[in-house]
Amino acid sequence: MKFVYFDACTGLSGDMILGALLDLGISFSTFKKKMDELELPVEILNREIKRASLRGLKIDILVKGKKTVPRRWIDIETLIKDSPFSPAVKTNTLAIFKHLFKAEAKVHGNKFRETHLHEAGADDAIIDILGCCYLVEALNISELYCSPLNVGGGWVKSSHGVLPVPAPATAELLKKVPVYSDWIKAELVTPTGAAIVSTLVKKFIPFPEISYEKIGCGAGSKNFPEVPNILRAFYGKTEEFKAGKKVYVVEANIDDSNPQVLANFFDTAMKRGALDVFFTPVLMKKNRLATKLTVLTETDKIDFLISTIFKETSSIGVRYYPVERRALEREIKKVKVLGEEIKMKISYLDGKEVTIQPEFSDCLKLSKKSKRPVKEITQLALIEYSKKN
Repeated sequence: MKFVYFDACTGLSGDMILGALLDLGISFSTFKKKMDELELPVEILNREIKRASLRGLKIDILVKGKKTVPRRWIDIETLIKDSPFSPAVKTNTLAIFKHLFKAEAKVHGNKFRETHLHEAGADDAIIDILGCCYLVEALNISELYCSPLNVGGGWVKSSHGVLPVPAPATAELLKKVPVYSDWIKAELVTPTGAAIVSTLVKKFIPFPEISYEKIGCGAGSKNFPEVPNILRAFYGKTEEFKAGKKVYVVEANIDDSNPQVLANFFDTAMKRGALDVFFTPVLMKKNRLATKLTVLTETDKIDFLISTIFKETSSIGVRYYPVERRALEREIKKVKVLGEEIKMKISYLDGKEVTIQPEFSDCLKLSKKSKRPVKEITQLALIEYSKKN
């Protein structure tokens, strides 16, 4: 199985996603032949162009004749269900469109089944969405990831008039997705693009540690002089994608919290995925004794754990930064001591055992039960392990 990581530093749209996925190696003639089965009045074109000196594949979908009328959910649902695509492609396509309809209904105050899609329901948008879902299947992609999204800024013209960026439907679709605005005063994330990634992407994270085989580049319609309007899709084997391997240190200095509250936070943070939590006594301004809280976390859990700090402690601000980390390979084995099971934590360096440590909580439990010193139980566990290994 494969992964794709979208680098969306200049945003994304349906046609940019389509171009980036097609650029990974699917034959355009094969793709076009498959889309022709929909029998929509469109012409699909592809061309290599440059955006600020970088190449990208630009997909243009030209609607023949008059523009298509706005579509309701029942129109889209019928069209997709009757299409000659696999169940997985239909399911993903309908999920994306449902997400779009719900967003449009909410921001315009309409009922779901009475809502019309204008730009997003046109024939070209159907090709964008259905085409992306088809390519995900054709490329054997099981997991999609994406960078935080640069949404741009300013104003954009639409069928509803002039709207702020991000457009209301886009903003609704991107709830809980990390976004920012940088460089460009223009719409960088379209509703169609937002609907695709917010539905299909597993996690939105900064560039992770990965090994990839190919890079697909999808070009946007606009050519910005400041930055290349290109969406890059990094493609590789799922086992080579380590979304959480990069780690961050999160810190906060706290001088007004009950020690019992901090003790409770320790257990809460560990249960919620922190790699480590520790407290350090520090001296703050006005000679106040305080506690420096330090949390070590993987990239994909940092937002959740920062939120936990704010909810569970009196901290009103944190600082965080990436750190390098090396860890030994670890394995848990079990031995029997006095008829009870003791877990043994084994660490390896270059495939060789370097640390063997009995689980202290297991040893303590057996110590109390057998009324023997915990040190003796620990030694017995090590002896039993050495006998078997």
